[in-house]
Amino acid sequence: MATSSVSDALPAAIDAIAAAGSDTARLDAELLLCAATGWDRAHLAAEPDARLPVGSSRAFAAMVRRRIRREPVAYILGRKGFRRIELLIDRRVLIPRPETELLVEVALELAPEAVIDVGTGSGAIALAIADELSDARVTGIDISLDALRVAQANCDRLGLADRVDFVSGGVSSLPDGRFDLLVANLPYVSEPEWGSLQPEIREYEPRDALVAGPTGLEAIEALLADLGGRDPKLGAVALEVGAVQADSTAGLMLAAGYEDVETRDDLAGIARVVIGR
Repeated sequence: MATSSVSDALPAAIDAIAAAGSDTARLDAELLLCAATGWDRAHLAAEPDARLPVGSSRAFAAMVRRRIRREPVAYILGRKGFRRIELLIDRRVLIPRPETELLVEVALELAPEAVIDVGTGSGAIALAIADELSDARVTGIDISLDALRVAQANCDRLGLADRVDFVSGGVSSLPDGRFDLLVANLPYVSEPEWGSLQPEIREYEPRDALVAGPTGLEAIEALLADLGGRDPKLGAVALEVGAVQADSTAGLMLAAGYEDVETRDDLAGIARVVIGR
């Protein structure tokens, strides 16, 4: 029995995914078809009449059904690119987002030798910093053992275990000694906001890694309070924040004793990272 072609399979998938509510239906369908066939997107465009390899049609259909249920493409594929690295991910960890790359850019500017990544999740920030700063030693911490297993698997796969350590716990679990930079993408969604988030987030990503509490600032407040009692003090802190939290977070940093506080905008022009020195 003949298999379907790219021009047969792709348009139907695009229509179905779009009807389910995705704003990126074409990209979603192309990425899924590439995963099912082993081809790249250039091949799909150049060879629309190419017949799909045996078994690919069934695999593609199964992936499309998952996407129609609003499961994120990254979870379906089991991987996500971040900066120069590719991470293995699943529902135990958040999907790394482009705006989080700002934290890596801050690290590149400051060129720290010792870095802490609080709430490391998949290890995206910690591993990207280690990948791009060859002299940096990075410690990633998280209260989720499931997340740490994912992070360690990514670390081993990327060959960075000689410079990256993962530790279970909070800031109080950090080893003694001075760190030049602390970065963190902590939960910053407020409980009232949760119900308005897209199904991809609300139904699939780990809620505890997203929701901080009634105001959304609880995790940031707790971190700054913990850092205030740490000796020796950190050189700099860079925190990712929600779309309207930069001013409040800057105020919290100033109150915690950081004198040189600034914000950085993401590609959408939203103040996304607050830095205190």
